[in-house]
Amino acid sequence: MNKLVIFGVGLIGGSVALALKQAQAVKHIVGIGRDGDHLQTALELGVIDEAQTSLASALDQADMVLIAAPVAQTFPILQAIALHLSPDTIVTDAGSTKSDIVAYAETALGDRHHQFVPGHPIAGAEKSGVTAARADLFSHKNVVLTPFSNTPASDITKVQTMWKACGANVIKMTAAEHDRIFAAVSHLPHLLAFALVNELASRPNADQLFDFAASGFRDFSRIAGSHPEMWRDISLANQSALLDELDAYQAQLSHVRELLQTQDGAGLQQLFERASHARNAWARHKKY
Repeated sequence: MNKLVIFGVGLIGGSVALALKQAQAVKHIVGIGRDGDHLQTALELGVIDEAQTSLASALDQADMVLIAAPVAQTFPILQAIALHLSPDTIVTDAGSTKSDIVAYAETALGDRHHQFVPGHPIAGAEKSGVTAARADLFSHKNVVLTPFSNTPASDITKVQTMWKACGANVIKMTAAEHDRIFAAVSHLPHLLAFALVNELASRPNADQLFDFAASGFRDFSRIAGSHPEMWRDISLANQSALLDELDAYQAQLSHVRELLQTQDGAGLQQLFERASHARNAWARHKKY
């Protein structure tokens, strides 16, 4: 790849840049963002080669555009680049929801929506910003692509090649299937962590509670340190699937409450054993 343009040079966008540089898979990386100081930091760290404010200059002769900004910014970005987009430039994203992104592309890009290959790297950290970026963030991680039916196979292959150069495994599925899966295993856990920490922080004795919190609280609450704006946008974008998951989880909590209230030790143990077995089996086969 000769030229990659990244909107949002934070944890994800910055890590893509570092990984591609390490793999010598790109010659020139241009960064665009809302914060000039943030882009200057990316330049000083060597994450990007150029910071641009002009879309025309940034997109000139670009092979690929990666939108790694919060999902709520995707639509205005697509609208803005549509005026400057070459027929040979491929656009992809790193958003955590896909059905909304697919709709954004169809509206903003019109007949050229086939140039857009929606993507989602299943990797991240509770820290955000370019200073948290690292070249190995996507190593052995999954990246999901949800391409349009009329997207040329060669364009999909180029996006796959980019992510494989970052060390990732690439999987394809529909946008709806993606959103249902990640509402359950990613978006809901983040909501629960944020809700628990917020509830404890709202109590009069919050300082005392946090003073005595140890490893169990640390492990459960770690993702509550994630980027608030990003997770606000994800939650709203995947509202329908996430509400279904919240209903299912509330039903499970009601079941646990009933077992506890009736002092059903055998029922609690059976539930805990099933959950423990499932979690341990997942951990044994998961590459980190």
